[in-house]
Amino acid sequence: MEDYKYNDQDRVFSKRVKAGKRTYFFDVRETKNNDYYVTITESKKKFDDQTFVKQKIFLYKEDFNKFVEALNETVGFVKKELLPEYNFDEFTRNSNSDEENSES
Repeated sequence: MEDYKYNDQDRVFSKRVKAGKRTYFFDVRETKNNDYYVTITESKKKFDDQTFVKQKIFLYKEDFNKFVEALNETVGFVKKELLPEYNFDEFTRNSNSDEENSES
């Protein structure tokens, strides 16, 4: 359940990433003081009642570098140490065509 309500006027940039049963939204939003922050929303469809469950993270500019560094380190660890033989590129094959279709 989403506790926060936004209008599209405070959103200055948005990127949607379809990922199987999930969709991720990366939005840049503007504050009343002309500052910016990022929201990352995961949206999953519940099949029993066809509603969506959303989880949201707020990321503020002072944390951007630490967040990106930790995310890269964590993903790198999984790729190199835990699943070095796994082909992660197999999931990127349709990403460009999905984005082109959604923008049409």
